Amino acid sequence: MTTASTSGVPERAITHSNRREPSGARVVGVALAATSGLAMAAQARINGQLGVELHDGLLAAVISFGGGLLVLLLALVVSAGMRTGVRRIAAAVRGGSLRPWQCLGGVGGAMFVAGQSVTVGVLGVSLFTVGVVAGQTMSGLAVDRAGLGPAGPQALSRPRVLGGLLTLVAVALSVAGGLDLPGGPDGLWLLVLPLVAGALVAVQQAVNGRVGQAAGSPLTAALLNFAVGTAVLVLAWLVSLAVRGGPTGFPDNPVLYLGGLVGIVFIALAALVVRWTGVLLLGLAAIAGQLVGSVLLDALLPAPGSHLTATTLVGTALALLAVGVAGAGGRRRTGPRLEQ
Repeated sequence: MTTASTSGVPERAITHSNRREPSGARVVGVALAATSGLAMAAQARINGQLGVELHDGLLAAVISFGGGLLVLLLALVVSAGMRTGVRRIAAAVRGGSLRPWQCLGGVGGAMFVAGQSVTVGVLGVSLFTVGVVAGQTMSGLAVDRAGLGPAGPQALSRPRVLGGLLTLVAVALSVAGGLDLPGGPDGLWLLVLPLVAGALVAVQQAVNGRVGQAAGSPLTAALLNFAVGTAVLVLAWLVSLAVRGGPTGFPDNPVLYLGGLVGIVFIALAALVVRWTGVLLLGLAAIAGQLVGSVLLDALLPAPGSHLTATTLVGTALALLAVGVAGAGGRRRTGPRLEQ
């Protein structure tokens, strides 16, 4: 027989704050998050080259997001599960269990690629990455503590904080020697954009996880993310078009138009596994995947003028260690939750 507590909730339905998520689910979540990081590294190479050949970073971002949105809309036509997910999202918003602002995760992705298009040409990819990772790691701690993700509020345990700090050190090591700021002190303001972009990526992962949970479909969460992000980027590009004009031509290489397909992989994976890992551990694992992917790309398909260094390899190993440290203590909630 189930007894009732003074709050009116059955006592056996209450799980206390020291409950840990199953370690198996956490391990699988970390592995999938690292895979999403590999996809992010591949997408960065594709979109970066497309932007260079178009001479228009915003248009490259529009093509990437728009291509992903087109594929997901086609999938929506044939997938009953995705259509059900759309109805569930609408019902959740109407019922108040999902707030409208939580459906705007795509703004974070749009800010990321917009910040990239504005600053990478001045700061370089390495310094942009340092700014993004710093913003994402620190924001991930705050987002988890506030409980924005589907995992709920999580305590700032020493392993989690140490894992975040180790990741910052790892990224700094991996780009050592490339941190001279072009333009001197006058260019410091440009660092604000990647920091903000990284912070919004952590929020994006959290709210997309909420959407995916409400929809029961990570692909539906990805669809909403791409729709919002594409709308924001199209508006930004139209402003840019009026100010700067359009591209003079389009590249013939079809691979350069596949960035959106790769983006679907990491957005859907993030929406799926954030409930198992939390936002910070998801971000750490994805960062490790990005570093490993960057090493593999530089080793197997190096860009002109690039080469692997010992500091890059050491930084990659340290990032992998950081993921293990952050996940070693499990995930503890800061308060009781109700079992469904």
